[in-house]
This record gives sequence, C-alpha cells and structure tokens, in this order.
Amino acid sequence: MEKDPSLNVLGGPLEPCSTAPLTGFFRNSLCDTCAQDQGSHTVCAVMTAEFLAFSAYVGNDLSTPHPQWRFPGLKPGDRWCLGAARFLQAHDEGCAPEVNLAATHLRALEIVPLEVLESHTLMI
Repeated sequence: MEKDPSLNVLGGPLEPCSTAPLTGFFRNSLCDTCAQDQGSHTVCAVMTAEFLAFSAYVGNDLSTPHPQWRFPGLKPGDRWCLGAARFLQAHDEGCAPEVNLAATHLRALEIVPLEVLESHTLMI
C-alpha cells in the first residue's frame, strides 16, 4: 500500500494525531491515507462522550476494545483518525468533536468542506 503525500488541510506537513492510543489507517500516529483506505480515516478528532455515543448509535462502537485489530477502545479525550464521512455525519447531527487541522489529512477535503472542519477547530 502506497501512502498519499502526508499533507494537512492547511497545506503543511501532516502532524501526528495520537501515539496513545496509536491511531491512523497505518497505525503510525498520522491520519495518512491511501487508495485502500475506503473509510478515508483522515480527520484527527478529540473524542467526546457525546460523539462516542453517537458513533455507537449509528453502528460503529469505538469504545469497545478489539485487540485482534490493535484497537484499544476509545474514551473521551482520546485523539483518533476518524472517517471523514462519519465526521461529516456527526457535524450534520450536531455532535461533531473538535479537530486538529494540522493533523487532518488534505484528502479529508474531498468529503468535508474546510469551513466545516474550521468550525470544529480544537482550541489549544
């Protein structure tokens, strides 16, 4: 699998999203992507209880650990590379988490408008 260039939505180098838990399609801490990443796991988001409950409600339980997939289960405060479409869906439903734009891959813009991402910018 060949990764797409590691650029963020701001046009700069893609920054790490999380090493604990280790995130990303490639489990390399980056929201890198490639043609095989059909879920476009490109949005670096900070989990909230509200978003985790929403995600479980729509069929993707992110809280339950699955060690066989190197997935620790997420809790509020964890940073994670979300699928861009799920993020947009959460935005439309009013429960999108904050995002780290410098750690969000440029390809997220194929699904989520920059203005939407900017409206959820993580305030550090």
